Amino acid sequence: MTRRVVTAPRVESLGLASDGEEILCVALEAANGMRMRVLNLGGIVQSLHVPDADGALTDVVLGFDDPSAYLADRFYLGAIVGRFSNRIAEASFALDGETVRVSANQGRNHLHGGHRGFNKVRWEMIPFAAAGARGVTLSYTSADGEEGFPGTLHTRVTYVLTDAGVWEVGYHAESDRATPVNLTQHSYFNLAGAGSALDHHLRINADQYLTQTANQIPTGAIEPVAGTPFDLRTSRTLRDVIAAPELATGGLDHTYVLEQPSGTLFEAAQLVDPASRRVLTVSTTAPSLHCYSAHSLTDIRGKGGALHAQYDAVCLEAQHYPDAPNHPHFPSTTVRPGAPYHARTRFAFSVR
Repeated sequence: MTRRVVTAPRVESLGLASDGEEILCVALEAANGMRMRVLNLGGIVQSLHVPDADGALTDVVLGFDDPSAYLADRFYLGAIVGRFSNRIAEASFALDGETVRVSANQGRNHLHGGHRGFNKVRWEMIPFAAAGARGVTLSYTSADGEEGFPGTLHTRVTYVLTDAGVWEVGYHAESDRATPVNLTQHSYFNLAGAGSALDHHLRINADQYLTQTANQIPTGAIEPVAGTPFDLRTSRTLRDVIAAPELATGGLDHTYVLEQPSGTLFEAAQLVDPASRRVLTVSTTAPSLHCYSAHSLTDIRGKGGALHAQYDAVCLEAQHYPDAPNHPHFPSTTVRPGAPYHARTRFAFSVR
């Protein structure tokens, strides 16, 4: 494979978006040609080109050519999600003896940070270079009361692209008041680069999952995957998984419980495209992995004019449990002064 000269990353202006605010971009490139474009809007990964078994580069994440299109995007394509990713039932929870009400943007429930979550704000971007890696640090301060959450929250997310074919994501957040925090990266992966992902092979290294209501709210029960269609401990095609009658809603939108020592990277999942022989291995310090089979995607005009449909991608969202503030037996998501939030997720690309 041809080795490329890697230049130091820099911030570039893409001009004003449709909301009148500037869109900035940082391009990261690894020595093997793997490259990524990151926007200040939502910390969005606009593109991620990865080599296949023959060294040919293909963009493996869904998105838009026009950055302004992300302002109207309702699928969180490529974005940082917060303050609280996934759902909070009834958009409320008890915290230190008081009831906190946050924005309800999915019926009566809170989803992915609210009406203007972290996917819609502008992040400060500082690119950097290190031995064998290029990266960008994204920073955003969420004001006290934003989307109903208490406390001023200072958030920092770091993307690093390494010459070993790894995209590393680091999260740090600290608050001046007690507040729940649950951050994730919401890229839609299609390792073939285009078309359906139904023939991708998926393995999730989890013995248990969270049962949920029809509205994807956890019931509080943690059940074994054995004997259920959610058992992905052995690799299966997405086509096979969604064929189960129990997935009447159309696909996977479920949370898997990861059992690992706190703070250690745990291999949570592996996604394989047999045609290109690309492999994505996801490791994380988070206590759960939410898998979404993109079955709600319909008539989304993406990059190059591609029309995205159901099952054109898979989301592997490392995070805390949904609705954790309302379930005391779930791992706590409460951040307090002097006790910041930390998490890491690693997306490692290889071929077979």
